[in-house]
Amino acid sequence: MRLICGVDEAGRGPLAGPVYAAAVILDPASRISGLADSKALSASRRLELAEQIRRHALDWAIAWASVAEIDAINILQASLLAMRRAVEQLRIAPSEVLVDGNQCPAIAYPAKAIVRGDSKIAAISAASILAKTARDAEMLRLHQLYPGYGLDRHKGYPTVAHLAALEQHGASDIHRRSYAPIRRILQGGT
Repeated sequence: MRLICGVDEAGRGPLAGPVYAAAVILDPASRISGLADSKALSASRRLELAEQIRRHALDWAIAWASVAEIDAINILQASLLAMRRAVEQLRIAPSEVLVDGNQCPAIAYPAKAIVRGDSKIAAISAASILAKTARDAEMLRLHQLYPGYGLDRHKGYPTVAHLAALEQHGASDIHRRSYAPIRRILQGGT
């Protein structure tokens, strides 16, 4: 049987928190209805689908790259690193890896990048959902540790409220220092 692994990431754009990636090998005999790009789904629907994916997929894995890694190697390389880690955690070897975007991580399997793959390929949609729900859960956990930033609402994205909180409280340990808005705050600018 030809096993296709879908891979996607979540969290490239935020100013805070790690970037997450997931790898999913769906079971052709157990179709999951409603898979779509995670950004096109409500938070509650993503959680429902994530549970179905974890229960019915042949294999899945979630990995991340830390804020320190993002700052050290840049967000693109950190995203590719998280993707590679997710694929390497799989217990089943895929026949091919399909990655959302225009670049593939360095992995030991044949791989192909597909622009907007999260809206075209079910396995990539599933990976998108797992990565997004895992990252959202981490941002809720980080909100408990850093309550002044509103991470529970914007998940670290550069919203007006987040930027205002950064002006008020400064950058925390979970903020990406390599990102321009954070650099400006750390340098005392606005």
